[in-house]
Amino acid sequence: MSARVHTAPAHTPQQRDDSERLATAAAILALLADRTRLALLHHLTEGEADVATLTTATGAARPSVSQHLAKLRLAGLVTTRKDGRRVVYRLQHGHLKRLVAEALNVADHKIGQLPPHD
Repeated sequence: MSARVHTAPAHTPQQRDDSERLATAAAILALLADRTRLALLHHLTEGEADVATLTTATGAARPSVSQHLAKLRLAGLVTTRKDGRRVVYRLQHGHLKRLVAEALNVADHKIGQLPPHD
C-alpha cells in the first residue's frame, strides 16, 4: 500500500503576479502616506515644478523637499529634466495623478466636505 502525500499546489504565475502587484501597490501607497510627499505629488498634478516652487507650495524646508523628491524619483513616481541650472520635476504618469486625486476625494468625504456616494 502506498501513501499519498498531499502538498500545497505551487503558486501559479497569476498568483505570483498578483503578489508582486500587491506588494508594489503597497509600496507606492506607503510613499503617498507621508503628508509632505503627498503634498508634493498633489502640486505636481498641476504640472512641472522645481524645488524652489515646491518648497513654497508645501511650506516644507528645502532640504526636506529635496529628500522627499529623491525618494519619489528613486521609486519611479516622478521624473526630472534639467532647465539650465534648475532641476524640474513632473509626475511619471497620469495614473499617479488620478491616484492622488482619489486619495484627496476620499479625504474630502471623510472630513465631511462632500456627501458620500457609491
